[in-house]
Amino acid sequence: MNCKPILITAGEPNSIFIEILIKSLIKKKFKSPIVLIVSKKVLELQMSKLKLDYPFEILTEKDLFKNKLNNKKLTIINIEYNSQKAFEKISIKSNKYLKECFNLAIKLIKLGLTNKFINGPISKKHFLTNKFLGITEYLAKKTNTKSYAMLIYNKQLSVCPITTHLPIKHVAKNISKKIIINKILLINNFYIRHFNFKPKIAVTGLNPHCESVDSFNEDNRIIEPAIKFLKKKINIKGPFSADTIFLRKNREKFNLIIGMYHDQVLTPMKTLFEYDAINITIGLPFIRVSPDHGPNENMMGKNISNPESLYQAIRFLDH
Repeated sequence: MNCKPILITAGEPNSIFIEILIKSLIKKKFKSPIVLIVSKKVLELQMSKLKLDYPFEILTEKDLFKNKLNNKKLTIINIEYNSQKAFEKISIKSNKYLKECFNLAIKLIKLGLTNKFINGPISKKHFLTNKFLGITEYLAKKTNTKSYAMLIYNKQLSVCPITTHLPIKHVAKNISKKIIINKILLINNFYIRHFNFKPKIAVTGLNPHCESVDSFNEDNRIIEPAIKFLKKKINIKGPFSADTIFLRKNREKFNLIIGMYHDQVLTPMKTLFEYDAINITIGLPFIRVSPDHGPNENMMGKNISNPESLYQAIRFLDH
């Protein structure tokens, strides 16, 4: 087997992740071996509860580099987690477990096991405890990555918010010409390197209709100069009004739409593609992908969750 394994952390133990992972593995036999960092106890409890079955073997960290991994069964590395039942209420109880999972994943990547990483969803409220805006920023800090971007990817159209999980009142003061230029160049280079083409990029303004009643208009003072600078290097246009750029006749002209804040571009993206999109962190020393949704506590244990986003995440790395 020449494919490097796809390394996965199962994320928050009280979530739909194990359900959608097993459904994804049942749906298709992937070329790449799958290595899952998870609590064996939680895995077994949840598979039993959901009446899902898939063969797996347990290996130690050292065994991973000795044994020839294959794609016929799931390989797991057990991280202890004391769960009395298949699903519990999400709380800070899982924080130590999650840290161990992430630390081990980064260690294995540094040791050369793979450069392909997927993380299951976590509860930002409980795990990040206001120290990080999201897992994008958490992984950037842990890998000492200074320049990074969040890309929500679909073959037809992708989006990137310049600011991520930031309250609206903080957005304006956290965008700058330098930040916009750096993130857009990072994503443009990613497209060239991984997809072998230069994307057609649209950039939204910050304010409604790119207009402002204030004397300082970010669209004129920050966004427009950034686009003017980038036009010398890449295929880019804007700023466009965010309320019309996603109309069919407009969006079909572009591969990528850059917005200034999270919901400005993720709301139309999820409306258009629902679960058929994945979250890619660009700029890390490895390719990090995650399904574009959270733990979904309300759906736990019901066995009706849609695995499409995770399935597409695995497909993206399956080479």
